[in-house]
Amino acid sequence: MPPPVVELESLRVRLGNREILHDISHRLGVSGTGKAIGLLGPNGAGKSTLILTLLGFHRPAAGKARVLGYDCRRQAFEVRARVGYMPETESYIADMTAVATLRLMAELSGLPPRTALEKTHEALFHVGLGEARYRELRTYSLGMKQMAKLAQAIVHGPELLILDEPTNGLDPSARQRMLRMIREMKENQNMNVLLCSHLLGDVEQVCDEVVIMNEGKIVYECNLEAERRSNRCFVELEVTGDDTGLGAALAGIGAEGVAEGGGRWRIVLEPGSETDVLWDLLARENLLVRKLTHRRDTLEEIFLKAVGRIAHTPGEHGQARE
Repeated sequence: MPPPVVELESLRVRLGNREILHDISHRLGVSGTGKAIGLLGPNGAGKSTLILTLLGFHRPAAGKARVLGYDCRRQAFEVRARVGYMPETESYIADMTAVATLRLMAELSGLPPRTALEKTHEALFHVGLGEARYRELRTYSLGMKQMAKLAQAIVHGPELLILDEPTNGLDPSARQRMLRMIREMKENQNMNVLLCSHLLGDVEQVCDEVVIMNEGKIVYECNLEAERRSNRCFVELEVTGDDTGLGAALAGIGAEGVAEGGGRWRIVLEPGSETDVLWDLLARENLLVRKLTHRRDTLEEIFLKAVGRIAHTPGEHGQARE
C-alpha cells in the first residue's frame, strides 16, 4: 500500500523557548493519487513551521514527520529529491537568468548537469517563460517571477509539490492560469499538491481536501469532494402560528430543524433538496412565513467555525478536532 503523502506522529516543534507545533498526529493523502490538499489557518497558526519541518529545516523536538514514507529528519536528502517547493517570498539571485537559476535548482535536487539543463528548458516553456528564459530574474514582472518560482519547483519532476501562496500578487488572468496549471499537474501528471493560501477561492477551485490549523494544532479536516456532492441547503426560517408540529413534519421530509423560539427555526435540507419543499409543508402546517433565507455552506464559513472552535454535529463537514 502506498505511504501517506504526509504523516505526522506526535510531532512537536520548538523555535527558541516557544513550542510552535503541539503534539500533532495526522495523515494527509496517499502518495501517487494526484490529490490536492489545502493547508489553511490564520496568521501564526503554524503553517509555515510545519512546511519547513517537512522540508527538513526545523528539527522536531519530539515525534516524527514523514513525507512519502521518508523521515524528514534522518532522510532529508531523499525528501528534498522528491518534493518541489514554491516559497511565498522571492528567493533567488537577481542577476542570474531563469535558465541558470533553474539549472542550479535541478542539480541541487539530484539531477545530472545535462538532464538538469534539458528539464530547465522544458519547465520554463511549460509555465510560459520560454521566450524570456535568458533574461535576468530582476527584470521579470511580479507575475513572471511567480511563474519562475513554480518552474523551479517542478523542474526535477517531484512527487509532491508544496505551494505557499502561489497566486500572491497575480492579476485575475494570471491567477486563473496558475490555478489551471496546478489542476493539470495533479490530474494529468498524478502529482500530489499541498497548497497553502489565504485565498479560500483558490483552495475551493483546486483542492480535494482541506486541513485547517490553529494555534499549532490541526483542528479540522474536510473532504471538499464530499462537500460538493452533499451540497446541503441551510435555511433560516421565521413563521407565525402554532409551530409545535413543525419539527416532526421536517423529519418526515428528511430535513433537520432546530427551534430557536419565537417562531424562528434553523433547518438543514437533504442533499439536492431546494426550498420549494418547505412551502408545501408550511402550508399544510397552517404557518405564515415572515422570513425565509437560504444558502449553501462555504469554505469561508467552515474555516471561521473551525478557527473559532465551534463544534459541528456528527456528519456535518467532517470532524472537528481540538
